[in-house]
Amino acid sequence: MRKLIESTFMTLNGAIDNPQNWSTPYWDDEHSAYSVALMDGVDAQVLGRATYEAFAEAWSQRSGDPYTDAFNAMPKYVASRTLKETTWNAQLLEGDAAEAVARLKQTEGGNLIKFGTGSFSKTLLENKLVDEYHFWIFPVVADGETMFQGQGVDITHLDLLGTTTFKSGIVVHKLAPKA
Repeated sequence: MRKLIESTFMTLNGAIDNPQNWSTPYWDDEHSAYSVALMDGVDAQVLGRATYEAFAEAWSQRSGDPYTDAFNAMPKYVASRTLKETTWNAQLLEGDAAEAVARLKQTEGGNLIKFGTGSFSKTLLENKLVDEYHFWIFPVVADGETMFQGQGVDITHLDLLGTTTFKSGIVVHKLAPKA
């Protein structure tokens, strides 16, 4: 069975939106090395509509290094109630998003990775479909939406699998849902 990994950037005060506005000063060799290692064994992305649209616009314009080229080439599975078509090597998840991801996890292949946080993340959490979380906490405070803000998430306990601290001040908590 394929594992679903979620990777989320957040500020010290929990803001998750518009990371392009506050995270880039911290992108260094350690950040890059962790990102590359996180993608080891991953062969497809699972994205919500908003993340897909932002990523497709930004990433499809990049090329020329092994990470970016692999990122762009891998299949993307998009959860959306409004999109009718996709580009950037993507296809829409058919039917109920949680059921579609559960089916996708049962197929042959490498791990799946999900970037971005929103209502789709809540759906995945509620249906216990995420196997591993990587919460990147950046040493910055910014205004913005917080994870699962106003979404009525039930209490969910997680086990700490490890913590990585970068010289830049980023701390990544690797967690898994309690069994």
